[in-house]
Amino acid sequence: MQVGDTGRDIQSVLLTTDVTTDVVDEAIMHGCDLIISHHPLLFHGLKQVCGQTPQARIVHMAIKHDIAIYSAHTSLDSVIGGINTRLADKLGITDYKMLAVSHQPSEVSSQTGLGIIGTLPQPMRYEDFITHVRETLDCTYVRYTRAAKDTVRTIALCGGSGAEFIGEAIAQGADVYLTADCKYHEFQDADGQIGLIDIDHWISERHARDIFRDILAPLGVQCFISESDRTPIQIKN
Repeated sequence: MQVGDTGRDIQSVLLTTDVTTDVVDEAIMHGCDLIISHHPLLFHGLKQVCGQTPQARIVHMAIKHDIAIYSAHTSLDSVIGGINTRLADKLGITDYKMLAVSHQPSEVSSQTGLGIIGTLPQPMRYEDFITHVRETLDCTYVRYTRAAKDTVRTIALCGGSGAEFIGEAIAQGADVYLTADCKYHEFQDADGQIGLIDIDHWISERHARDIFRDILAPLGVQCFISESDRTPIQIKN
């Protein structure tokens, strides 16, 4: 919970990946009591709420209109049924398990960790899998390396910035690793060892909104998926 009263009654919710001023305007328009986002609005403490920064302006707007803000982030990243599971399901990856398992207990899952590794129902040409990713996820761009083999089946992935698990994906025998925010030298190190596919960070995690909706639907809370929520990265072809 980042902004607002944890004890208030909630009638309607706006679901989003990021909290921006446009998203708050949308929540005001719908008369929402709560914004649920994947990415936290506040990564660092605010020293002033006077409008000098986008975060301060958003906090001021939310408080002024009595809108609470809750952010899930790593709690949704690190469980089966969360971000990575939804991404795997979208791509048709089956028989999956956690890529990097954590031994920390969780109230909602017997196993926690980051990333997913699983298999495609049938082997696929690497180039065809890249096309499958681009079309299925409606990617604004896809960056990739050469693969170690032309035909792939074992796929590892991590929504958001997951380059730290490239080595783990290689160690577990993945043919492809899909994530976001990879740097040049990470591409260089992966080239020829594993098919590294890099997509837009927001694209890789936007399915959080659908997960929130599925959780809230049985509770009878009115849900709106934000129409102004979008990636800030623009591509010129």
